[in-house]
Amino acid sequence: MPRDELLDPTPWPDEQSVDLAEESLDDSQLRPRTMDDFVGQRELKERLGIILEAARGRQQAADHLLFAGPPGLGKTTLAGIVANELGAHLHITSGPAIERSGDLASILTKLERGDVLFIDEIHRLPRVVEEVLYPAMEDLQLDVMLGKGPAARSIRFDLEPFTLVGATTRTGLITGPLRDRFGFDFRLDYYDIDDLERIVSRAAGVIGVDIDRPGAAEIAGRSRGTPRIANRLLRRVRDFAEVRGDGSIDRATAADGLAVFGIDERGLDKVDRILLGNLCERFGGGPVGLSTLAISVGEPAETVEEVIEPFLIQQGLLKRTSRGRVATVAAWRHLGLAPPADAGDVPEVTTLFDG
Repeated sequence: MPRDELLDPTPWPDEQSVDLAEESLDDSQLRPRTMDDFVGQRELKERLGIILEAARGRQQAADHLLFAGPPGLGKTTLAGIVANELGAHLHITSGPAIERSGDLASILTKLERGDVLFIDEIHRLPRVVEEVLYPAMEDLQLDVMLGKGPAARSIRFDLEPFTLVGATTRTGLITGPLRDRFGFDFRLDYYDIDDLERIVSRAAGVIGVDIDRPGAAEIAGRSRGTPRIANRLLRRVRDFAEVRGDGSIDRATAADGLAVFGIDERGLDKVDRILLGNLCERFGGGPVGLSTLAISVGEPAETVEEVIEPFLIQQGLLKRTSRGRVATVAAWRHLGLAPPADAGDVPEVTTLFDG
């Protein structure tokens, strides 16, 4: 990647300078822009609101903030809200895009007073880059090494006060020194059905779709507790309603549209059902090893473990055990199959150390 791109405030996804008031109306039109418009995460909103209001009152940059949680829950949206509430300019980049300390230096040195820098997937920052970030966060100082060997020398730059907003889906991969430098860290939880229904209704109004409350509830109930999925399903149901109906969405239209796109009443998609079907019908409900199960559905083991399984576990359809994956009674019943008498049970493992 040419280094010149890091000096330009507009490229995406490496680094983007965003004026939220002029952002193009694509998927971003569904993002709330103020704290009042943001639905759900009540405790987070209250605490974050206090931090931002205090910063506005002092006319200072807010403390550095860390947002953690599964994908699609609103971490990027909250970064935009932080910038809007502070009346600041938002700069966006990601951990994998910052390959060298010089890349980070080029971003930090062009920040103006009070700007907000959002680093998505911050846990993927290289260690050498992370160490450059420490004094920038604490002391607003940036140390840059010029040259190599005996002739190398360090130059220190003063930075303007700024707010770093980090987002991560893997909190455990963030090092202790980096996590300790954030003024506050927030954990985003999955959304309940009522909040998702409000999100769907709001999104429908934004994109000009006529939807009633039962229709919004039907979409919300199949959204896996995730606003991003709720908005995606809304757009697919909108397409179905425009092609197969009169353009409006009620409960029946939502259910029929989601069935066409392979989303069942619990939010499972085709791959989810194939995995459960293979586990129950081919392997008798388990236990089955991860690699064997991954091969049976034609997906990498990492995808099965990190993308497919978490929701199935949350729904009580799958269990991870020391001997492998096991289908629960609920999984058998969801597939319309009669569960065996020992469904969900895992035999005890006898070892040499057992008495």
